[in-house]
Amino acid sequence: MDEMLGLDHPRQKLNRLIGYLDHDPKNLNLLADASAAAIDANEPDTALKLLDQYEDLAELPPALLNLKGLATLQQGRFEDAVIILRHLPATDPSLRFNLACAESMTGNDAGAVELLDTATALTVPGAARLKVEALHRLGELELALDEGTQLAEALSHDVHLAGALSLVALDLEMPELARGWAEKSQGTAEGLSAMGVLVLQENRIGEALALFDQGLSIRPDSARNLLGKGLALMASGDASGATRYIEQSAEIFSDHLGTWIAAGWAHFAGGDVARAREVFERALALDDTFAETHGALAVLDIFDGKPASARQRVETALRLDRTCLAGALARTLLLEQAGETQSAQRICDIALNTPLASGRTIAQLMIDIAPTLRHGVKR
Repeated sequence: MDEMLGLDHPRQKLNRLIGYLDHDPKNLNLLADASAAAIDANEPDTALKLLDQYEDLAELPPALLNLKGLATLQQGRFEDAVIILRHLPATDPSLRFNLACAESMTGNDAGAVELLDTATALTVPGAARLKVEALHRLGELELALDEGTQLAEALSHDVHLAGALSLVALDLEMPELARGWAEKSQGTAEGLSAMGVLVLQENRIGEALALFDQGLSIRPDSARNLLGKGLALMASGDASGATRYIEQSAEIFSDHLGTWIAAGWAHFAGGDVARAREVFERALALDDTFAETHGALAVLDIFDGKPASARQRVETALRLDRTCLAGALARTLLLEQAGETQSAQRICDIALNTPLASGRTIAQLMIDIAPTLRHGVKR
């Protein structure tokens, strides 16, 4: 249809412009147009090569400096993109958004939020969503919900903003609000992951798996949907199948404690105690104040026949959080072991399936703590 209308696909347009440049290589207008076409075709290497040709002939104007920054972003060179884009005037909302994207990708979400003023958030596609996501990663959940809700009043058709808000509401433990935003997101990867968690918490495992799979079909690298699928597989009893998805999610989240804890328990449930310890130790290195990590390591110490070490870890876990489930389970295991040697399999069964005062088990705990970002570093 595009060809019938005389329109080019980005790659076709780029090829045509490069053909013209073969005959007129010093034409600045052609170089500028071809650079923009290369960005649209997602060919950053070509774009930068064309921009270098332009720069050999003349100084890059702001519009082309912006293209250089975008090409660098496409290459994943986020720090370099920040350096380039910071040279541009911050008065144009589109330029502010591009710099905010680069800042956020380097982990400077505070800088991104500062750039995303109301005018930028309302006028540039994707800016409102980025602001909510950046505030979310900073742990400013209430502010993310308040500002996002206000923006959504003017951007009622922004399904990606709705998806971002569904995750904020989920992490604020507001399930009905999360469900409402997820429904408004009309099948975005974020909305599907939020809805999947809500369905999983209702023990509707098959429906949850279908939602997470749909989210992964949209974004195969969606950490939330990878985690959700792993947790759903765990809930179905498929520990070995769950491990790959949960650990892949943990690697993407990088320093999200809840996901590493879930990955450790998945390895434990699958019988790989050595790998479970490695994963829990990694979580401990990220933040040694998270009680569930100490409790989980206490369980492994009991499993490995180290009750003295386990008692120390239990004391630490319950000092950090009196409601720590893993710590309470480890204490239960120590009491049950007094005067009696439990088999390794028995310890595993007790650890994963024994409900405590709250009525929760470790398997249920994984569903509760892993999806929420309030339990770990935000990036």
